[in-house]
Amino acid sequence: MPITIKDVAKHANVAPSTVSRVIADSPRISIETKKRVNRAMDELGYHPNLIARSLANQSTHVLGLVMPESVDVIFQNPFFSSVLQGLSEGAHNKTYALQMTTGKTKDEIFQEVVQMVQGKRVDGLVLLNSHVEDRLMSYLMDYGFPFVVIGKPYQLEDRVTHIDNDNFQAAKEVTEYLLGLHHKRIAFIGGNQDLVVTVDRLLGYKAALKEAGIEPIDSYIVHGEFLKEGGQEAIDALLKLKNRPTALVVTDDLMTLGVLHMLEDLGIAVTKEISIVSFNNVFLARMTQPPLTSVDINIFSLGYEAAKSLIEKIENSKEPVKRIIIPHQLIIRSSCAAMEA
Repeated sequence: MPITIKDVAKHANVAPSTVSRVIADSPRISIETKKRVNRAMDELGYHPNLIARSLANQSTHVLGLVMPESVDVIFQNPFFSSVLQGLSEGAHNKTYALQMTTGKTKDEIFQEVVQMVQGKRVDGLVLLNSHVEDRLMSYLMDYGFPFVVIGKPYQLEDRVTHIDNDNFQAAKEVTEYLLGLHHKRIAFIGGNQDLVVTVDRLLGYKAALKEAGIEPIDSYIVHGEFLKEGGQEAIDALLKLKNRPTALVVTDDLMTLGVLHMLEDLGIAVTKEISIVSFNNVFLARMTQPPLTSVDINIFSLGYEAAKSLIEKIENSKEPVKRIIIPHQLIIRSSCAAMEA
């Protein structure tokens, strides 16, 4: 015989309605009672029928994840596996499942999201990046559908709940770090120029240079995909310049891996001939030769706080808009050296 709610109620010495409220995570039930009921469910091996519960309260208990249009970026860049770990744990804590959606183009992603929203396949959405021109974000706002953004919504910071780092300040700090090592020819390798994270980091880089009395050079600013190939293409362009940079700010560790491979192939020694600071501090940063100085942006926390904030919006329509800034830290390793005077 399958275990029922009545069996759990008897075992926990509470009413069946109390068990139902605990399963629904009702705020009307005390923490102590919730612990007792959850312990009873564990001891009896009872698993709530989440599908039946969803049908009853018109909730799917599913969070939709809107991924970038580049499948290569999703599956090759360690950023996404780390952020998914955080999202998964945040969702699991409230018994929500995750459903990913992507497409080859922005239009494909937009149409897929419209189907998810209007078909009521998810209770809310996490956007895993933010574009300067973001048709999808405008649609969700007009529709009144719960969503949060990992990144900074372009010109909508006070209207959209988002979880982000201070990317302007982080890029400014790493550029200042290289300036402190007496580098003056510092190049910037960024991601897609339509991404707000790229815009913010570029602005931070330029601000540090200008404060040091150095005018940014357009030819020292190169953009590419957050992939190994993106880094290779970017450094190839920079090495063709008459006055090569002596230091690089690279906005992604996987891109930096491409930079390192290209430099190795050309016999250019990192630290001796060129210094590199990267971003994200994924496991690759510790394994490269030399190990990378990289900005730890606490990727797991970005995902965890995004899931937590979205569930709060789903369960309370009056939840205020939040701007959550996850701290960053520059992890200094062996990829930088001071310029000789």
